[in-house]
Amino acid sequence: MNANQYLENLSVPQGKIDVVIDTDAYNEIDDQFAIAYLLRNSEKLNTVAIYAAPFSFPHISPEEGMEASYKEILNLLSLSGVELPVYRGSTRYLESESAPVISEAAEHLASLANNYSPEKPLYVVAIGAITNVASAILLNPKIKENCVIIWLGGHSHEMEITDEYNMKQDIAAARVVMSSGAPFIQLPCAGVVSGFAISESELERFFSGHGPLADYLARHSLEEMKEHRGLPWTRVIWDVTAVAWLLDG
Repeated sequence: MNANQYLENLSVPQGKIDVVIDTDAYNEIDDQFAIAYLLRNSEKLNTVAIYAAPFSFPHISPEEGMEASYKEILNLLSLSGVELPVYRGSTRYLESESAPVISEAAEHLASLANNYSPEKPLYVVAIGAITNVASAILLNPKIKENCVIIWLGGHSHEMEITDEYNMKQDIAAARVVMSSGAPFIQLPCAGVVSGFAISESELERFFSGHGPLADYLARHSLEEMKEHRGLPWTRVIWDVTAVAWLLDG
């Protein structure tokens, strides 16, 4: 890829594009908003596949997190009335920067990238730990030529503490992706997209009563609000910004 094409691929795309999204959909409620936003903008964003990304907590293993995310993706598609290929991702995080974690998602992305080119790239939206994408790069280096990667991860670069959830779980994978040479757009969390939030009144006015998927998003968000009764309340839904970038939103 020459320098001009590289710079062009770092710009917001024009016209209809093909997209895959890699998501830890069961981790929080913001992934669900991002998936819904992607599906509802099908006139510009042609979603080719959805990948389930791992996530973990002391009581949840990466494999359990990935499987829960896979089931949540299927649930969201059912609520949307949309049929799309969904692939299970890795059951663990990348341990070596030279050895991929084999999964349905990584293998599908590695193969899919061969159908694209620098002039007509595939856009890869990643909103979780990025092992699936890193593994695909290790399986097929053509991804750095044929794909544009948009990742929500890390914090604002001037911050001294950078232990953001997506990055700290998956440091080796982040290094693989960032050093791959692929066109890469990073959406840092704290200090950048952390201001993107939704309020109780917005959920009730614009989501509740507007269809099964909108009701689902509102209900789960408002359940969190119960812990904040009597206080001003908004909920960060920063994962949406990774999709919004594609729409110049």
